[in-house]
Amino acid sequence: MTSVTAEGSSASGFAGASLPLEAPHDFTLVDESGARVSTSDYRGHVVVLAFVGTRCGAPCIVIGDQVRGALDDLARTVPVLLVSVDPAGDSRAAIARFLARVSLAGRARYLGVTGACAELCAAWRAYRVPAPARGSAIFERFAPVILLDREGRARVEYALEQLTPEGLARDIRTLERG
Repeated sequence: MTSVTAEGSSASGFAGASLPLEAPHDFTLVDESGARVSTSDYRGHVVVLAFVGTRCGAPCIVIGDQVRGALDDLARTVPVLLVSVDPAGDSRAAIARFLARVSLAGRARYLGVTGACAELCAAWRAYRVPAPARGSAIFERFAPVILLDREGRARVEYALEQLTPEGLARDIRTLERG
């Protein structure tokens, strides 16, 4: 377990929890426009990876707002991949409304809208995201946001209570330098 200092940074220097180095967990999913998107497409870039649903309510709105705040604080564009935890409820219209509500329209790609459930379930398993069938209370407690480093490895994970725009932006900058 990572210890947290009084300033909110973990002993690793990240605002979120530092993750052990593992091989990348690549996946390919369809985005809201129908294009196939792979995490491997973003090698060479730090990526914000978040698991959300358009019907998940306050937790997902908070995630979207915090990610948008971090993007606003950064000098350059950072890829943001939002992976559906509710493909049955995430229609293209609902996604458009959600992205507009959190000011991420044109700034994030929403993945897992259509396609094989096996691909989406594999992405959930790779990042230890509870399946929607396990209940919204479980997801709301977990609601992960993860930073992938330039090699595609999960490096930092944020629980909802750890996620701030300032901390996320600082950790992105740290990974971009490293």
